Amino acid sequence: MAIEIEMRARFTKDEHDQLVRRLEAEGEDLGPDDKHIYFYVLPEQLLKVTDNTAAGTAKITLKGSRIGQGAAFAETEFAIDRADVPAAVRVFNGLGFEASMHEALNRRHNFRFNGVEIAIKWSEAWGYHAEFEILLEDGAGEDARAAAESGIRSAATQLGVSLMTEQELVVFTAAFEKAEKERKEREQQAQPLR
Repeated sequence: MAIEIEMRARFTKDEHDQLVRRLEAEGEDLGPDDKHIYFYVLPEQLLKVTDNTAAGTAKITLKGSRIGQGAAFAETEFAIDRADVPAAVRVFNGLGFEASMHEALNRRHNFRFNGVEIAIKWSEAWGYHAEFEILLEDGAGEDARAAAESGIRSAATQLGVSLMTEQELVVFTAAFEKAEKERKEREQQAQPLR
């Protein structure tokens, strides 16, 4: 298990393009990292099955809290074979998590800037956005967490990126979850009775 310190930002296409150019010039290019993600929004956690299409790998991840519940996430993950992604999704759906499942294609490109990993992303739900993260060892103390948060904020400031507040994350994710629930209900109503 590790502790992921993560903060997010959303921006326009022009801001995205400017940020990518800046990171290409001043950061370390870690390459493309497109993913097909099945994520399950649980009451206090986030469960994901990820097919990393760019790297040809897959994994299952359990985050110990949800977006908007602080920047620190306890994270447990393990690799699975890409061929097992559909079976993993069927297992979690069969366990009753299907109603909380969302599926997303993420176009991503990763960079490192001043010790912070930055995933520049686009997805249908989030639009153009970025995740700024530092991964800490399990058991990292409050000083290490505070230093990581400070490092992320410093990198974002240097890049001219405005990070989302916890309240903005809560509002955004609640609106997304509500829209997804309504979409699923419409799809169910549109299906013919058997």
